Amino acid sequence: MRIGLAYNQRPQAITPDRDAAFSPSAASTDQFVEWDEPETIAAVRDALSAFGEVISLEAVGDFPRRLADARVDLLFNMAEGLAGPSREAQVPAIAEFLGVPYTASDPLTLAIALHKGRTKETLRQRGVATPPFVLIESFKDLARLDGAGYPLFLKPAWEGSSKGIHSSNRVETARAAKARAEHLLAAYRQPVLAEAYLPGQEFTVAILGNDPDARCLPTIRYRFETLPEGALPVMGYEAKWVWDTPETSLQVLECPAQVDGALNQVIQSTALGAYRALGCRDWARVDLRLDGEGVPHVLEINPLPGIIPDPAANSCFPRAAAAAGISYAELIQTVVRIAWRRIAGRELVETTLAGVAG
Repeated sequence: MRIGLAYNQRPQAITPDRDAAFSPSAASTDQFVEWDEPETIAAVRDALSAFGEVISLEAVGDFPRRLADARVDLLFNMAEGLAGPSREAQVPAIAEFLGVPYTASDPLTLAIALHKGRTKETLRQRGVATPPFVLIESFKDLARLDGAGYPLFLKPAWEGSSKGIHSSNRVETARAAKARAEHLLAAYRQPVLAEAYLPGQEFTVAILGNDPDARCLPTIRYRFETLPEGALPVMGYEAKWVWDTPETSLQVLECPAQVDGALNQVIQSTALGAYRALGCRDWARVDLRLDGEGVPHVLEINPLPGIIPDPAANSCFPRAAAAAGISYAELIQTVVRIAWRRIAGRELVETTLAGVAG
């Protein structure tokens, strides 16, 4: 079997600057934070090599020609793209144009899921709980913040990996909301989502599979009490990229989440509802937070979940897999098996992988 690996490699190690992260040039400060380190790409490549020959295809430049020439049987897609609301959809769109089967969600789902406003509109239409929100698409929309309920939390509409997410994004008044929205509009040059700030605990749920076999891995709770004293209880840019280092790991992930069984069931069923509402395939991760009544609401969905192999890095999907007894290599291989069943309608069986779950 020939299997392609589509990825974006971070051009250099991240050296976050807390002051720069708040400046108008913030978009350039964290520009490549979603791209993967060489160690992650190598770990995925090693896992895929159990299936046969792996062809590395960095998703830059003449990627379409290189993908066409590779003649792979399946493309494992983990490419995030660089800019724009459809960047995560580019690789699967190219693969579909060329007739190359690939893992994970299709271009439509990836484009909707990346845009937080479109995601929440879809969830609301499908009856999946999500916090009330206002979408500020340009400076002329700032007046929409006058009638919103406060406190609000503001986010760039189509960024990931906590880009643009800082404690100052929580606002108590329309005046503060407008000032912060203006900053984010200027810094990231994209719409701003302003959603109700929920006071409860926050969770993330990793999901594997396709209906009727989609299943949740053990739920993760964010232990915000491990953040520095006085920090806002959110997984923002500082929590992910400044405070949490190999030398001083925050121990912020609790998995399995130590919550009441009934609550965990509602959290997971809500996550599955969001997964299905957006048409996610093979795998995805869903972030949720509790409102004042303890009801889970979906914040966002990541159909291309982060998969850093180092356990100290607090990468959620590998952590949930480990809690389920699934090794890193088995996780990657399981996604391939799930995708192959969806694409080919049959099991992918090799003697070397007879014992791999999926």
